Amino acid sequence: MPRILVIVPFALDADGVRRRQAQLSAVQLAPDSTFVFRPVKAGPSSFMSPHDFALMDVAIFEAGVTAEEDGFDAVCIDTMSDSGMAALRSVLDIPVVSPGRASMLFALTLGSKFSVLAQWDPALYRYRHAVREYGLSAQCASVRSFGIPPDFDALLGGKKETAFPKMLETCMACIEEDGAEVICLGSTTMHEAAAWLAERLPVPLINPGPLTYKLVETMLALGLTHSRAAYPRPVSPELGLLHAMMDGARAYADGSKA
Repeated sequence: MPRILVIVPFALDADGVRRRQAQLSAVQLAPDSTFVFRPVKAGPSSFMSPHDFALMDVAIFEAGVTAEEDGFDAVCIDTMSDSGMAALRSVLDIPVVSPGRASMLFALTLGSKFSVLAQWDPALYRYRHAVREYGLSAQCASVRSFGIPPDFDALLGGKKETAFPKMLETCMACIEEDGAEVICLGSTTMHEAAAWLAERLPVPLINPGPLTYKLVETMLALGLTHSRAAYPRPVSPELGLLHAMMDGARAYADGSKA
């Protein structure tokens, strides 16, 4: 019975975690697979600049660094930014999967050009940076936003009537004006719109969270994990320091809310 840890990239309460966990219903998974959702201890409240990226990397790294000793068989990271993935792969032997590069590469098994749907303009930098970093500029038709600020806790709750049509309109612009043959949802926070959009789009839609769940099941079934040549182990691990940093960050965050 494989146990998979899903790292939620924000310090959410139980209700917020359940809204993320709802992604499981969008995909048929092996009946013996167990997915456990774990939020980070502390981290940035937004996710739009290199300042945020650095904090998110550390938060997700710390949340997953004990996964193997905790008895998990694999790790999924619940953000298209792929934050913390490289660091976790350097210390874990179990598979670590994140949806950013995975979504883009999987899109290229379905078409030759993809577009990424972002929520609002401040997020465009992050996606464009990732596309360049992954060497996929030639295959990326566009990155467009539908202009509604994200809510990393409530997700799209209460916004269906306003957000869904704007998402569809933006996706159609990606297809008709930019030449996209596949659309990648730019965030797991958009998962509530995935089925609605997929029914209305003339091209495939990649829902990033559920994709990672199936990918990690496939990796486990095939006995595959990341390459140690690509992700070498640290010479002198400082995991105690890492935990102390995040414990301090959580105490700071709790104090600031008091």
